[in-house]
Amino acid sequence: MPFVLTVDQRASRRGSDRVAGALAVLADVPVVLGFERTAGDEFQGVLDHPAAVVAVLVRLVRAGGWSVGIGAGPVQTPLPDSTRAATGPAFLAARRAVDTAKGRPVRVAVQGPDAEAAADAQAVATVLALLLQRRSPQAWEAIDLVAAGRTQAEAAAALGVSRQAVGQRLAAASYEAELDLHPTLGRLLARAEVGRR
Repeated sequence: MPFVLTVDQRASRRGSDRVAGALAVLADVPVVLGFERTAGDEFQGVLDHPAAVVAVLVRLVRAGGWSVGIGAGPVQTPLPDSTRAATGPAFLAARRAVDTAKGRPVRVAVQGPDAEAAADAQAVATVLALLLQRRSPQAWEAIDLVAAGRTQAEAAAALGVSRQAVGQRLAAASYEAELDLHPTLGRLLARAEVGRR
């Protein structure tokens, strides 16, 4: 069963439309049905792998300004060519999730067939989002380089700082903790999708 993400721009009436930019940020994420604007300042996509869901969440939280609803469960098949034309329980779950997310301090929520696993996934997603939201631009610079495969020494040279400074940025950003949360959230999303195994 796939995952549906319904994403809504926060405070869109007070700012410019950011949907096109978000769609560009997510363009390389593997999807079943691509991310599309569904109405106004909202967009949806259908993914089939928990790791892809986590990657999307990380990018949207980093960008800021989004309420993210993650719905797990079945979708009606055969799938249409467009996300806007698709239906099924996962879409309903994603709608409930984004509505819930809009009322939470950390704007992410998860709904699925296994309510307990969905709540667990939501808790981990909340911690991940909080961690990401607290990072400084300097921390993101170091993380981007290390995540791209650079050693800390290479990242330090690229940034014009000491290797120790890079290590301090990564530690302050809880980068290792983030990496631990990714597979944990993925496993909980998979469980929420189909129920406990």
